Amino acid sequence: MTEQPTSFERPQAGVDPADGRGALLRSSTPPRASGAAALPVQARTGEPAASGGPAGPPPPGPVTGQGAPLAAGNGPEHAQPSAAEPDTHRPRPAPEAVDHVPEQPGARTGSAQERPGGERRTGQRLPNGGPLPMRRDGDRLRFVGAATRRIARGMDLDEIVMGLCRATVPTFSDAILVYLREPLPVGDERPVGPLVLRLRRTDRIPAERDTDGFLPVPAPEQPSELSVVTNELCEVRPGSALGEVLRGVRPVFTDASPARAALDELLGEASELSVPDGQRAILAPLRGRRRVIGAALFLRRPERLPFEPDDLLVAAQLATHSALGIDKAVLYGREAYIADELQRTMLPETLPRPTGVRLASRYLPAAETARVGGDWYDAIPLPGSRVALVVGDVMGHSMTSAAIMGQLRTTAQTLAGLDLPPQEVLHHLDEQAQRLGTDRMATCLYAVYDPVSHRITIANAGHPPPVLLHLGGRAEVLRVPPGAPIGVGGVDFEAVELDAPAGATLLLYTDGLVESRLRDVWTGIEQLREKLATTAQLTGPDHPPPLEALCDEVLDMLGPGDRDDDIALLAARFDGIAPSDVAYWFLEPEDAAPGRARRLARRALTRWGLEELTDSVELLVSEVVTNAVRYASRPITLRLLRTDVLRCEVGDDVPQLPRLRQARATDEGGRGLYLVNRLARRWGATRLSTGKVVWFELNRG
Repeated sequence: MTEQPTSFERPQAGVDPADGRGALLRSSTPPRASGAAALPVQARTGEPAASGGPAGPPPPGPVTGQGAPLAAGNGPEHAQPSAAEPDTHRPRPAPEAVDHVPEQPGARTGSAQERPGGERRTGQRLPNGGPLPMRRDGDRLRFVGAATRRIARGMDLDEIVMGLCRATVPTFSDAILVYLREPLPVGDERPVGPLVLRLRRTDRIPAERDTDGFLPVPAPEQPSELSVVTNELCEVRPGSALGEVLRGVRPVFTDASPARAALDELLGEASELSVPDGQRAILAPLRGRRRVIGAALFLRRPERLPFEPDDLLVAAQLATHSALGIDKAVLYGREAYIADELQRTMLPETLPRPTGVRLASRYLPAAETARVGGDWYDAIPLPGSRVALVVGDVMGHSMTSAAIMGQLRTTAQTLAGLDLPPQEVLHHLDEQAQRLGTDRMATCLYAVYDPVSHRITIANAGHPPPVLLHLGGRAEVLRVPPGAPIGVGGVDFEAVELDAPAGATLLLYTDGLVESRLRDVWTGIEQLREKLATTAQLTGPDHPPPLEALCDEVLDMLGPGDRDDDIALLAARFDGIAPSDVAYWFLEPEDAAPGRARRLARRALTRWGLEELTDSVELLVSEVVTNAVRYASRPITLRLLRTDVLRCEVGDDVPQLPRLRQARATDEGGRGLYLVNRLARRWGATRLSTGKVVWFELNRG
């Protein structure tokens, strides 16, 4: 961002034109000049004088505290020229600036200018070569206005503190040190512990201009910051001089004894910072809405004119605006932190690693200032090595939308744990949305992938259709009944079952990826399909593209005007489980079932070359099948899956889940699950609509 110069930031007399930081304040002591007329309008920097001769030295005469010669009758400071005064046309500014106050148009040739009434103006700088002072209160008002605008542009803490430093150095002071409370209180929080100030930022005139200043120049290998020569931490003790100055809130000059003691306490006894004598240092407390949150120290070099009493008002304005801005920035940072934490807890931190499928995901908020939204995705492991893939979008992208999204996501996880069909899950989500409110609308797509059968069952509730990328590179938009959005009520959802071949990739997404102000949703879906097909061609027909890289490529299709909504993306690569790695049997619920289950498991392990697991598998299968036979009334299912682990699943028609308990010494049973828990890598039980499944896993050698 380019800073546009204001009137007080134009190069002034006595200031190095090569300095890119702006002009120093003009000197508070005016040049001696004689005259008896009111203050004339000064020409802008770079305007040539009417006469070609150089300006001569100023003759002695009375001056005002504002640096302007007064008329004999003490005319007002902003008096206009008299009617008898000729209306001289102001010429255009010269292309190059001059390093002195220019002569006024229409002046006589000579060492000094004369205007009607005997007024004389000089074009000479101050004898010490310093900058000219602020001669009017209007100069200070313009400076404060520009400085506060620069401070107000900051959104976070660092931007506001930097704005304060850059607005004051070198225009108002030659150096500045900003101390802030550690830690900064947020809102109405009551601080705990003592008041500790930490040096947050420093700024100074560049070292090449501070040739004879009061700030020691650090060695070349050290950073050119004031923090190397002053205290970084200062504990403010109750009743101390610094504490009293901070309690007073008003800026003070540090030449008085109490303020000097407060300054020594702030900088520390070992500080190498040399503060000049006189009124060349201002200590300004920074007070927020409820309490003091820091302090700012403004410094001027010894050869520069000291601060004036009116400069205390300038420092007070700067400190007030900065402190209120810091307060708001801290509150905004807390809100952003809460929003980030809310969004993080609403979405899964990590994706599961179910058998036969690999997953990748992305989430992008609508904007940096609105980091929460109603889009969500989820992957939920199901019994039988299946996995539920969910993506949804609640209307809006606010905190309310995020809260509703969290409730619907929790409901979907609970319904998935009951192993309900996809259309039943959407039906219950619709009922839940109606209970939350009449205007709670959302779209959702719920899919269940079975790696054993290589099939996927999908139900849709007003959501954009998924895209299936086949192994050969062909991208296909799946034909899924659209259905009505969740929250409409009284709508029947329909599920379809489709093939999910090994090596294929299913892409679930929200409408923020394919719809924007520049394109409709179906145009975006077609662009997504073409993007997937183009990306798949880069890896060849026999190798699918990596999931993470594929997600990044998909997001690259977004243009500058395509971020109108949140984006949730879930990609699933189907690996499946080969039929040769699956063994499946039905067992009648009779006393001979455990023995038969042991023999079938032994044969399968021998066929797979896993004889070292035979003893453990036979023992655990016998215990689980025995427990199922005791209560089941229908045939029992036994399935072994060989993947990176060996998984055993036993299903029956009894919905009650078994619980691990400690058997007493007199009990004849109740030790089966204890053995499973001790020998298995993992185990669990899941309730189904037709009963339950008890499963366990063992490591393969």
